[in-house]
Amino acid sequence: MSFLRLALCVAGVYSMFLLWAIAQERLSVPFPSLDGKTSDKFRSPLFMGTCQSAMSTVSALIYLLLRRKSGQTIPQLLGLEHISTLVSNGSAATSNGSAKSKSNGSAYTNGNAHADKVSTRYSSTSLLLRYFQCAVFITSAAPFGFAALNYITYPAMVLGKSCKLVPVMFMNVLLYRRKFAAHKYVVVAMVTIGITMFMGFGKEKPGKSSKSSGDLTMSTQLVGLAYLLINLLIDGATNSTQDEIFARYKVTGQQMMFWINLFSTVLTSVISILPLPYIPVLHPSDSGTELQGALDFIRSHPDIVTPLAQFAFTGALGQLFIFETLQHFGSLTLVYVLSNIDFITSY
Repeated sequence: MSFLRLALCVAGVYSMFLLWAIAQERLSVPFPSLDGKTSDKFRSPLFMGTCQSAMSTVSALIYLLLRRKSGQTIPQLLGLEHISTLVSNGSAATSNGSAKSKSNGSAYTNGNAHADKVSTRYSSTSLLLRYFQCAVFITSAAPFGFAALNYITYPAMVLGKSCKLVPVMFMNVLLYRRKFAAHKYVVVAMVTIGITMFMGFGKEKPGKSSKSSGDLTMSTQLVGLAYLLINLLIDGATNSTQDEIFARYKVTGQQMMFWINLFSTVLTSVISILPLPYIPVLHPSDSGTELQGALDFIRSHPDIVTPLAQFAFTGALGQLFIFETLQHFGSLTLVYVLSNIDFITSY
């Protein structure tokens, strides 16, 4: 059953994010204006993130509603309240209580009577703060990843993403003192070295980069690599925090998906309507709000609508499989799957 679940998750992630990667690359190239005289790049990464997170929030909510059990309350549906099993002749507390408890969230006494279901609440504030922390990480990381494509080739971007196993493991150890089995360190090292060697000896296909190779000077590539490194470190912090949430709270992947994307949507929407000054990467527009700039660009460059819709829709469906993988197999397995996707899309 575990192998079948993993196979379905991998198939879903691959099918959705291969299309998502195509849309992302298309969004990084210039789009012709209505009059056809000029071509401009879309410079509103926060708006892109808002579109995807909003679609992902709706997708997660629909999934939860379709899987809703009879009698399940809204707090239980959204993971803020947990149903525990308590033996009827006992008085022990559930997993988030102050009395003795079993690690699996069910409390037992020495009796064999039938079990009654009781509702118990987590510390909702601490759980929601963890979700918000992930949303801040994701919102911060996305613009750096998108900006890196303006300075390095797409295959170089893929190579960096393929090595994401290293920052994920590093941030797990640094932030949460999590330890891994020795063989996992060996596997991460071998996968990273193998992909690096293969990509290093491979030839880049024409038209896959955002700039021609002649335009990419050493200083330009260093800027792109710096942006990519920041993106990877923040992604590693995100994945390690998600592992911590699953370790501490009894939530499902889709519940986590709903809350993180809801917070991301609110966060990026607020930032998008603020009249911020020019900020490299985070707010590359020098006039007006990001939302106004994005809407003006869409009106004058209508060709962007299709890849933007594809980016949001495929990303939302792909996240359903991503959070399912994350819940049952952990961040290292997930990142290994995503690394292979990046590797395939570059060739």
